[in-house]
Order: sequence, then structure tokens, then C-alpha cells
Amino acid sequence: MAQTLLMPKATAIWLVDNTALSFDQIATFCKLHPLEVKAIADGEAAQGIKGLDPIATGQLSRDEIARAEGNPNHKLKLSEPKVRVPESKRRGPRYTPVSKRQDRPNAILWLVRNHPELKDAQISRLVGTTKSTIEQIRDRTHWNSANLTPMDPVTLGLCSQIDLDMEVEKASKGRPLPTAAELGATLQSAQETERLTPSYEREEEKEKEIDADAVFRKLSSLRSAPKDEDDDQY
Repeated sequence: MAQTLLMPKATAIWLVDNTALSFDQIATFCKLHPLEVKAIADGEAAQGIKGLDPIATGQLSRDEIARAEGNPNHKLKLSEPKVRVPESKRRGPRYTPVSKRQDRPNAILWLVRNHPELKDAQISRLVGTTKSTIEQIRDRTHWNSANLTPMDPVTLGLCSQIDLDMEVEKASKGRPLPTAAELGATLQSAQETERLTPSYEREEEKEKEIDADAVFRKLSSLRSAPKDEDDDQY
């Protein structure tokens, strides 16, 4: 049995509307990402969800909220609950609401392009899909490949930013460091750069190499040509 916050998003909405707590304090207490809390405050997320008063549900006390408002570094603590909620153990892929299932291919394409280090099992956990669907999108054999558009699964509401960051961090562990070829061009050594001459010096050298006599001969031939044509007319 573990002490768990009930309805974290609804609680975050109430705290944003009714307290002076910082986004970080609310995010830590509700186990959300600070950007999610900011989106709630801006009205860009959690629209249609009614705020839940944590004081009325016995999850927070007024003294605890006042203490946190006076100290930005204070972390809110849950009040001792009257009922213990067992910790949920999720097995298999994440459940996705029917209204958002059409967005899963776009989210998978975004993950495949922006986080190639993620394994199929991790993508399946994040957006609640099957490995065969992920393989079809990777190979561009999905029936709707031509109409797919990469979209952030966090923006679509298919997963939280914290879950995505955790999966990316797991996938990055043990990954070999990028080679010099993957990083692209590197800086040249000091010995090589010292041998290079400035571009303006090379241009001056080219000008010096031009033969002055050849230039004057060309100019004189251009001037004499019109005179010869006039002589032929007479």
C-alpha cells in the first residue's frame, strides 16, 4: 500500500487557480512536468477538467499550503490519508482513449524520427501501440503513411513529458558515444591553420602574377581595330 495523490491533474488545476504556489512546487506535488503545469495555467491543457480541492479530500492542509507559499523551496507533503490506495502496476501497453487513437501513428512517427534510440517496447509503452504498427511506420508500409505528420505525443496527450524523458534516458544508457564522423567536421589543428595564408594575400599574389605587357597589348589592339575599319570604308 502506498500513499498516492488522487486525480493529480484536477488537483493541479485547483492549486493553479486558488494558490500562489510556483509551477515547480505544483509539478513536484502532482508528479507532473512544470511545462504541463504552465500549460494548465495558460489554458492550453486540461481543458474541461474540473479542479479538485485537495483540502476537501483531506490530501493537503491549509497550513501546508501557506507554508509552501511562504517558502518557494518547500515541497508539499500529503496529509496522512484515511484510506490507503494501492500502487497501480501497469502491465502491457498503455491504454489510449478511443478519441486519441487516430493520433497514435503521428506520435509514433515523431518518436521514430526524433528519438531513434527508443526501442519498440518503449514506444509501445508510451503511446499504447503494437510492435507491428511501429515496424510498419518505420518501413513506410503503413496503410496511411502518405498522410502521416510527426506530432509530439506529449502535445497530443498520449503520454507525459516525464514518462518520455525517463524512456529516453533509459535508452541513452549504454549507448556508444558518437564518433568524429557522426559529429561532422572538427576544428583543424593550430599547425594546419598557421600554414594557411589569408585570402587577401592570395589575391595580391594572383594580381602580381598578371603580365602587365599582355594587358597593354590587348588594350592597344582594341583601340586600333576601329581605325582599320574606317580605313576600309574609304
